[in-house]
Amino acid sequence: MALKPEPTAPFHSVQYALRVLETVSRHGGGVTDVQIARETGLPVAHLSSLLLMLRREGYVEQVSDGAYVIGDSLVLLGSGVTRREALERKLQETLTELRDSVGAAVDISRYIDGEVKITQFADGPRTPKVNEWVDFRSAAHASAVGKCLLTQLDQNGRRDHLARHKIARLTSRTITNEKILFSKLDSQPPTVPMLDLQEYAVGTVCAAVPLTAGSTVGCLALSLPIEHAHRLRSAADTLNRRAAPVVLSLAI
Repeated sequence: MALKPEPTAPFHSVQYALRVLETVSRHGGGVTDVQIARETGLPVAHLSSLLLMLRREGYVEQVSDGAYVIGDSLVLLGSGVTRREALERKLQETLTELRDSVGAAVDISRYIDGEVKITQFADGPRTPKVNEWVDFRSAAHASAVGKCLLTQLDQNGRRDHLARHKIARLTSRTITNEKILFSKLDSQPPTVPMLDLQEYAVGTVCAAVPLTAGSTVGCLALSLPIEHAHRLRSAADTLNRRAAPVVLSLAI
């Protein structure tokens, strides 16, 4: 299975964020934003939004003299045997905050060993997750999650998946023609959320954005009941803007 070399906007932000974290880590006693800009080559205006995100996520802290030092989140993620548990906690906190921000259930999905797997999610009484009435592993052609993951595979990877999980009509909106499906996937801009408008389940709309971190094939997704379909576009845009902290956690 090969990856398509199409970086996303959140991925570019994470590249810059990693450079910032490397710079802050080199200066144990703290470093100013001016010095960070000088060493990373980032404009101060761009750097301000990155530092705001990194502070909000706990990766850096600003001390009394205005300098930046590494934060608790970065310390935890680098703490050896507890790194995995710390990462899961950090991702769960981020998902819960994102759920409350977009007013929808959210999840992280990965393509692991040739299968679609939801690895973490955040839902609630007012934000129910989509009812998995058909196993997501068999519905990649119809769900926003599955289609978003398939866009990150090459043609052979897609064909291999569909050879093991045959395309089936789940609703009247489901694409059942492989050629049309592949054309839709190829024409999907990498920085635009993938939508599912009742293709997987009647009564539910979904959106997903790719999480590109190294060789990871993953996505961040949300689901809404059909009566909230009017909020899908704005919620998907928020999801896309807020994907960077999730990618950053996966990349560190």
